[in-house]
Amino acid sequence: MSQESVRMARELIEAWNRRDIDALLAAAAPDVEWTPTGPAAIESSVYRGPEEIARGFESTWQGWDEFRFEESEIRDLGQSALFGRATVRGAASHVRLDQEWAVLIAFTDRAVTSLRAFPASRDGLAAVGLEE
Repeated sequence: MSQESVRMARELIEAWNRRDIDALLAAAAPDVEWTPTGPAAIESSVYRGPEEIARGFESTWQGWDEFRFEESEIRDLGQSALFGRATVRGAASHVRLDQEWAVLIAFTDRAVTSLRAFPASRDGLAAVGLEE
């Protein structure tokens, strides 16, 4: 995995945490796909293209007063894999959750082509045929 991919992955986390849709979409390829899981899977199981993803991100953020990622590790699994924790707090319930998280990020020509989220690192590793 290149240092450029690591930098881009970290920038995506920071943009998500700022709820900066423009920065998130600036890194996306025109045919980008987002497959959310857990508390982010509100409207759809897969969002395709920048417009759908923007609507999905906005919908997710409306449901949560807080939704922050903290990176604990980035691995090269043929694509960038982020592992860490997510802290969320419900907008209506104010219930706070702190959970493990994994996101596989595929890059082509320095653009993000897909984001696949998993509720745990073991699930992300299993998706690429590996175990913890």
